[in-house]
Amino acid sequence: MDPLELLTRAPIPFLARSPVPRDLDSVSDRGEEAPPSHLRGALEAIWQRALALYRTGVHPALQLCIRYEGEVVLDRAVGYAAGNSPGDPPEVEKARVTTETPFLLYSASKAVTAMVIHKLDERRILHVDDRVCDYVPEFGRHHKQWITLRHLLAHRAGIPNVPPEAMQLELLAHPERICEILCEARPASRPGRLLSYHAVSGGFVLAEVVRRATGEDIGRALEREIAEPLGFRWMRYGVSAGDLARVAVDAVTGPPPPPPLRQLLTRALGMGIDEVVRMAQDPRFLAGIVPSANVVSNAGELAAFFDCLRQEGELDGRRILDPRTVRHALTEQSYREVDLTLLIPLRYGLGLMLGDDPVGIFGPRTPRAFGHLGFTNIWGWGDPDRRIAVALLTSGKPVISAHALRLIQLLWAINGAFPRVA
Repeated sequence: MDPLELLTRAPIPFLARSPVPRDLDSVSDRGEEAPPSHLRGALEAIWQRALALYRTGVHPALQLCIRYEGEVVLDRAVGYAAGNSPGDPPEVEKARVTTETPFLLYSASKAVTAMVIHKLDERRILHVDDRVCDYVPEFGRHHKQWITLRHLLAHRAGIPNVPPEAMQLELLAHPERICEILCEARPASRPGRLLSYHAVSGGFVLAEVVRRATGEDIGRALEREIAEPLGFRWMRYGVSAGDLARVAVDAVTGPPPPPPLRQLLTRALGMGIDEVVRMAQDPRFLAGIVPSANVVSNAGELAAFFDCLRQEGELDGRRILDPRTVRHALTEQSYREVDLTLLIPLRYGLGLMLGDDPVGIFGPRTPRAFGHLGFTNIWGWGDPDRRIAVALLTSGKPVISAHALRLIQLLWAINGAFPRVA
């Protein structure tokens, strides 16, 4: 056993970990895969890295899907979707995760919502340079009349923090009341001036614009424009009441985040880590529409979504988006600018995060990669240079622990297995 594994398996009193079965084959699942012969060894090495991440105990369940040149070459899952979180009694019934199990995507939902907006722009129902108040006149209060859809997609609208009263779960069934709260909110900065990650607020505003522009909620727009054309079972905002029990149960794991990281996360998310997970598991949250945070899908669908974007709007012979629409969405809006919410330098497109060189959020040498991260340890991206699309979904919500080294090793292994092409 290597030193890192000894570290991640050590019984640290304040570290919340899920029990890890000795026989991982007994809790693993594999979907249909078509790996080229020259990649089989590398793909097995990648999966071993994923299992090493799972063995740290910070993720009750893990899914990984990789598509290469339009084909699924790895689609696997390990762990339990329910019943194996820290604190679960031994006698509770456990449900094994499969490659079909849906997960909550958290902030990776923003990439999906962004492409709904871009598709409606393509259809000339709205335009990303329109002002919000062109559709929602009352939003122009308190000098917010210059905020555009572009500002929202690029995290430059100046309203990064949603008022606490807007996050009451009972309001999710009343979007008009959430809209009124956001209309009354005062901006923190002039639109376009500063980069500041909008964790939740931007999605609610975009949803109201879609409702005013189309006469239907953004959930129906997502189904009609993206999920149904791609043939997806999931990838909706939340799930129906009958599917609630199918969604992987998230759990707070790892050590408590130390200050000042704890304060930074609370400011960015509007509440503490425990509160975020508790709220996200509430049936009202999972049945509502939270465009920035509650898309439910699995790794296979998320990888296919980003593969569609990698191929400029086409998947399996079906054209979903015009190539110009995809290129517009990937237009760089921020280049290594310090995000004043997350306090790190990032590259952003219009609703998507961008990779970087020599190292970016999607691993080493990923200057053309694009995708989005989700809270926490949820990764989805496409990389045209490597001809791949990847989705890593996890149900543990650690912030900082030794698992991060295993995660980095996994990202490095994925990028190393697929050489960049000119």
